[in-house]
Amino acid sequence: MDRASWLRLASDAIAQLDLGVLEETTAALISKCNFPDLGGPITLAVSGGPDSSALLALACACACEPHVIYVNHNQRPTSKSDAGVVAALCERFGARFEYKSVEVPPGPNLEARLREARNRVLPPGTATGHTQDDQVETMIINLMRGSGLDGLVAMNKYQSSQDETSRRIHPIIGLRRFETHKLCRDLKISPIMDSMNEDPRFVRNRVRHELIPLMNEISKRDVVEVMFRQSVLFSDDAAFLEELAGSIDPQDAREIASAPAPLARRALRKWIASVSGSGYVEDFSSIERVRQVALLKSIGCNLKNGALVRRSGGKLRVEKKRTA
Repeated sequence: MDRASWLRLASDAIAQLDLGVLEETTAALISKCNFPDLGGPITLAVSGGPDSSALLALACACACEPHVIYVNHNQRPTSKSDAGVVAALCERFGARFEYKSVEVPPGPNLEARLREARNRVLPPGTATGHTQDDQVETMIINLMRGSGLDGLVAMNKYQSSQDETSRRIHPIIGLRRFETHKLCRDLKISPIMDSMNEDPRFVRNRVRHELIPLMNEISKRDVVEVMFRQSVLFSDDAAFLEELAGSIDPQDAREIASAPAPLARRALRKWIASVSGSGYVEDFSSIERVRQVALLKSIGCNLKNGALVRRSGGKLRVEKKRTA
């Protein structure tokens, strides 16, 4: 279905929701969305916050059939009652509601472990309510961690993680956070305001509340808008490089040795993640050690995930870490 037909059908669906004066506003927001199958089933991760609540409302405005999953991380006293808020919102919009609970013990890297626990219970292809602001926050965090081009693409397209269980889609990535908050106010939705989103222990919160405002002040412009446009360009570049790298046999040492380094690294990274069995994406130094093996500068190397890469008869092979 082309974009024009998609928007016409969405406009009809909005009218059926009887939003009154909000029809024009909602239609404008939908024009920035990218729901994969207008009128079809879709699984949504909804926490009850402004962004995911807007995601649900907009999915219904697109005549989708939402299956909402609420994941209780058991991190705050109100988490169970918050599930009732989401269930009521689902009833209002005619969406199917499902409750899931995960246990994440306290300790280091809590933010990452919460995300991993959530990914384990959400099916592949689940839609999340991430916005342009989330995209730019992720770009900045990845940049601080030394990420390459793919980290700067972040959530701008369907996630193509080697770990299929963590693949997510982001239908409202084209919206700003202030737009989702305003839509909730206009629809008289009272979203859940998670106190953890203000906790300075988490890097993302400091980027959101401290770093980005400072960048806006220094640059005298809205850096989210600027950096999001850059992510779109990076996404195109990354897709082009990925296509070129797909023509390389990553097990053929001669092909890897003769390929341009950026393409060789991409081919190796994808291959190693797929055959190691962990879905773990190796960092630059590990991938570069493998490339050195292909360049005949060593006969083997260790990976961060514990596996070993060896060269034999002009072929590279991955030997998984042995368990006792």
